[in-house]
Order: sequence, then structure tokens, then C-alpha cells
Amino acid sequence: MPDETPPTALTIAGSDSGGGAGAQADLKTFAAHRVHGTCALTAVTAQNTAEVRGVVALEAAFVRLQVETVLDDFAMGSVKTGMLATAAIVREVAGLAAAGKLPHLVVDPVLVSSSGHSLMEPDGIDAYLGQLLPHAVVATPNLREAAVLGDTTVERLGTLDARVDVAQRIRATGARYVVVKGGHLTESADDVVAGPEGVVVLPGARVATGNDHGTGCSLSAAVAANLALGATVPAAIAEAKAFVTRALVGGAGWHLGSGHGPLDHFGWSTSP
Repeated sequence: MPDETPPTALTIAGSDSGGGAGAQADLKTFAAHRVHGTCALTAVTAQNTAEVRGVVALEAAFVRLQVETVLDDFAMGSVKTGMLATAAIVREVAGLAAAGKLPHLVVDPVLVSSSGHSLMEPDGIDAYLGQLLPHAVVATPNLREAAVLGDTTVERLGTLDARVDVAQRIRATGARYVVVKGGHLTESADDVVAGPEGVVVLPGARVATGNDHGTGCSLSAAVAANLALGATVPAAIAEAKAFVTRALVGGAGWHLGSGHGPLDHFGWSTSP
């Protein structure tokens, strides 16, 4: 019904000034699902489709203040994390999760850049493993992040059996479901989902496009949006994968910027 109040979701993530990833991608994904989006920024970046020129992390206490201010006013359906930038921020968010303040928590552990550059100090990785992931309903690492969290190398994750093993190892931290994304480093776009029911492989065909900036952010945000809408976790994960595939197909022919462009979150390319 037109006057029905939408559910609300929160993203705790960094800002992407190019609008393709980070909190901007999360908020677009929430809106595409008709979920009201709120945000707590962890860092501000100077970036476009081709490069990142600078990153300034916010104080952990101020990140917490943003989160608590939003939670004091909104009935939150779900929460997702993206780039947490520092170990101190990871610990602050983990403390909020431990206090039961972050419902239906989806953790996208942004640890490694697409070029393989580390985005988190070792103390932050330990905080993810020991403090934040135990409170995650869903964790969505890509292969590089799964390698870090599972204490292995990307090269060793070339087989499906290896990806299943690392998903189960990450799940042993306490995360209820772990989605290891095939992403850019495998021939297919198959994702491995480890959960209480066992392991499921979600098949996916690779979309031929250079406009893939923000796929991980959008997937985790879509999982959170579907959870806020009342979906079961397996259904939320499956729908999120379908949403990202549609967004990749929709934006495949776009020419926004000189590098890796954004996705078609709103189905503009297929709208009449």
C-alpha cells in the first residue's frame, strides 16, 4: 500500500566520492528494495572510478555516536558493515553487536583492495575474528578476504572444495552463515554458502562488464535489505545474488568514468 511504512536498515561503512561503492552503493541498494536507508560513516575517501587518492578515517567514538543516534530514533530491521577502516572502529562496532544493538547483522569484511593491498591492520583482523564475526548473521567475504580470515592464500582457493573448507573455517568463528564470493578470481560467478543446513553452492554466470565497482557492497546491502523485509537468511542471500546479477547486466553498457563504473541498482537500463 502507498502509505505503508517501509522498514529501515543501517549501513556502517566508508564514503565513496565516486558513488559506486561504500555507503553510497549500500543506500542505493536499500532504496532499490524499498527499504529506508540510514548510515554511519567510518571513513571519507577521495576516489573516482579509476583511483583512490586519499582516505581519512573517522574517530571510532564518533562512529559509535552516529550509530547510537540513529538507533535511538529508528526501529532497525537490519544492519550491515562495510569498510570499518581501523581496528578501533571494528572493536566499537563489535561492542554494539555484543550489546544486542545491531539486529540481523551482515558483515562485509572489507580487508583487502581489489589490487591486493591490505586495508586493515593485523589488530583489526583479530578483532573481526574474535569480536565481530561471532555476532554476524551473515558474513560475505570475497576470496581475498576469505584467505585472510581463513589463514590461507588466494592461490589455495582455486578449487570448490577449498572454498567450501574456508567458508566452514570462517563460520567456526560464530558467524551463522558465511558466503564466500567467487567474484573476479574464478572462472564462474559461483558463491559458496555455509550455514546451519550445510553447504550450498549458488551458481552464477559471469557478466561481461567492466562496470563492477561496488558489487560486494551491493550484495551485502541486498542481503541486509531482504532481511529487513522479513526474508529468511537463505532466501535473502539468493535474492541478493540475483539482484547484483541484474544490476551488473543493466550497467554493462554504461560509460561512467574512465575506470570500473557502477552498477545499475535501480534497473534504469530495463525501464520503459
